[in-house]
Amino acid sequence: MIAKIYSSCVLGIDAYEVTVESDIGGGLPAFNIVGLPDTAIRESRDRIKAAIRNSGFSFPPRKVTINLAPAYIKKEGATYDLPIALSVLLCEGVIEEADLKEYIFCGELSLDGRLKPIKGALAIALGLKAMDKDKFVLPEQNAREAAAVKDIEVYPARSLKEVVDFMNKKVAIRRELSSGDQLLRRNSKYRTDFRDVKGQEHVKRGLEVAAAGGHNVLLIGPPGSGKSMLAKRLPTILSEMTIEESLEISKIHSVAGLVMSNKVLVGTRPFRSPHHTISDAALVGGGTNPSPGEISLSHNGVLFLDELPEFKKNVLEVLRQPMEEGSVTIARVANTFTYPAKFMLIAAMNPCPCGYFTDPKRECHCSPLQIQNYLSRISGPLLDRIDIHLEVPRLKLEHLTDKRRGEPSETIRKRVDKARSTQGSRYRNDGVYFNSRLESDQLEKYCTLDKESEELLKLAILELGISARAYDKLLKVSRTIADLDGKETIEAHHISEAISYRSLDRNLWG
Repeated sequence: MIAKIYSSCVLGIDAYEVTVESDIGGGLPAFNIVGLPDTAIRESRDRIKAAIRNSGFSFPPRKVTINLAPAYIKKEGATYDLPIALSVLLCEGVIEEADLKEYIFCGELSLDGRLKPIKGALAIALGLKAMDKDKFVLPEQNAREAAAVKDIEVYPARSLKEVVDFMNKKVAIRRELSSGDQLLRRNSKYRTDFRDVKGQEHVKRGLEVAAAGGHNVLLIGPPGSGKSMLAKRLPTILSEMTIEESLEISKIHSVAGLVMSNKVLVGTRPFRSPHHTISDAALVGGGTNPSPGEISLSHNGVLFLDELPEFKKNVLEVLRQPMEEGSVTIARVANTFTYPAKFMLIAAMNPCPCGYFTDPKRECHCSPLQIQNYLSRISGPLLDRIDIHLEVPRLKLEHLTDKRRGEPSETIRKRVDKARSTQGSRYRNDGVYFNSRLESDQLEKYCTLDKESEELLKLAILELGISARAYDKLLKVSRTIADLDGKETIEAHHISEAISYRSLDRNLWG
């Protein structure tokens, strides 16, 4: 007899159906698993045997063959413990003949038959409809995560014995009921707020412009000036997440094993801050068994690179393509994986190796050549993808001792939402959502300048050292400033403010 149980595998961040077939035949006792299993699955044989015996069932003393189909897809992890055990018991007649075509089973077994949590439960739950399934049996620790998906039935189980009794209709497993919208609202509170930031009004305004137009930002200032503090608060002024965005982000985190049991849906914009010793594979994703990197974990949120010049050059260079396309593709011999990577880049750096070149209170000991070499660690193509450069000066004493609180993030976010709504209406037929994504032909169409602003822009290019490559950036940032101002036409003061956000182009360090 051949028995079939249906499970699922995750490739990249998408789930696919896997059929677990078992055959028990004559010959010497053996337990073979075929269908391109990895080491973790091959090692599961002894674990599954022990789990079946310790659950009160007997393992057949015959030749057992398990096939994981389709055979051309590599299967990884302990997710298949439960479906393999069920297929053996179904083949033995322990499970009464039942219609299991609507069910997906996933779960790792311990030696005593209890179910342990798995990675990627949310990704599998989201993929159930594509598999033409609507019932999901999985470990109870993953149940709330999977139940965030609408229109599927989630059955949380504690052990192999409970699942067998459920399939034989001896016990009822209570469905896990949850609401994605409720979970999102419950998890949508930030722990930080812009009201905690004292002074730095110019920087806060620049970050507001960046949030409104989806612009990448470079913060430049001495140690202790508040660059990290400001960057951490940027997500609090971005638009609140929709349930679709939350599920997409949570799916990536689920595959990476980062979903917490008490917070199954990511409700706030991601903020990822990798150390400068990170490898290129950890940043963009990859490895022997490819998994999402930091840029995908910051999808729909913020990627913060502190001490930017300290990152390895090859690590920074791999950022260029994802920043341009909003996704990253990782090719392997067997498969090609594409991960979403639409993030805002916020980078921070000192103005020189010692950090005090622009500090009025501390003397800088760096030579001009050292400063130039330090700045040159960041390539021109990468700087081309950063629209806004903000100087972050050391706070003055009167700001440090000021007891008044700053403008709250909620107030700033309302202005950002209004500007983003304006852009959404303007570009609804162009496939563009933010000013930062405008192409050259769209710049001509939507970035209308009056005569005074045209003259100011020419002066900036000719007299202030603004490079030609910064021209498009100035127009995009000016367009965002005009949107925040509620203006259809870009005016001279919008251009002037945009110029103030291009510190490196104005050659202030050399």
